[in-house]
Amino acid sequence: MVNLLLLVLSFPIGTIMALTILGRFFKTGRFYARILSCYFLLVTCAAYGVLASVALRLVGKVSIAQWTTARAFKNLACPIIGLEFKVENEGALDTRPAVFVSNHQSELDIVFLGRVFPKHCSVTAKRSLKYIPFLGWFMALSGTVFIDRANRKSAIAAFDSAIQEIKGNKQSVWIFPEGTRSYFSKPELLPFKKGAFHLAIQAGVPIVPVVVANYSHVLHLQERTFEPGVINVKVLDPIDTKGLATDDVDALILSTRENMLKQLKLISATGVKAEKSQ
Repeated sequence: MVNLLLLVLSFPIGTIMALTILGRFFKTGRFYARILSCYFLLVTCAAYGVLASVALRLVGKVSIAQWTTARAFKNLACPIIGLEFKVENEGALDTRPAVFVSNHQSELDIVFLGRVFPKHCSVTAKRSLKYIPFLGWFMALSGTVFIDRANRKSAIAAFDSAIQEIKGNKQSVWIFPEGTRSYFSKPELLPFKKGAFHLAIQAGVPIVPVVVANYSHVLHLQERTFEPGVINVKVLDPIDTKGLATDDVDALILSTRENMLKQLKLISATGVKAEKSQ
């Protein structure tokens, strides 16, 4: 059994090592070496997350399962792929409970979450992820709010359950309001969906926007670029939703998105200037 496990592990590790050597001469080699490293570490940490979730559930602390797994992934991935996140106003991440919203650029956002994900928080995810081995098992065991976008009734039920978790257990929720990855090469945002804002108002908790600078200088899938770098992150002050009603959702979305876009452009410009000065 041990020999079989070593054989299974030797292939991805050997491939990553070979691509790393090629990466000294070719940008494409570096790209695929870092991509494969991220996926290999993701599967490894998801397996750890399954065990951690079970253990923490047994001792009544499953609310920190996603936090502890996210930190493990970040601590492994960032040194290997050469990433650093500079976080401004990090203290606002201690707001509990809250609905955290952030822009969604690419698959690399999972490393960003590893850096900033707060304790006592759960992510939302599309329901199809639930059936991916290891990753889906971990997400299900750790309390992920799965959303079936094709089934409105099921989606509403999932949000109702999230509201009960927020009110009853002070469990925060992390949502990407754009609904999908943007893959923008410049600091822009897709239109925001309403779910996160309805959730915050109905639960009576603040919204905490988290803005990640455009990082196409680090990862650009279309150009097969994946280089080391520094990515700026700014946590904005919590937005109080007490006293707001359903009729206020559109105005809340508009003001939140405008502020996030403004900050996105500012911290992205700062990051570009810092890169050029090095």
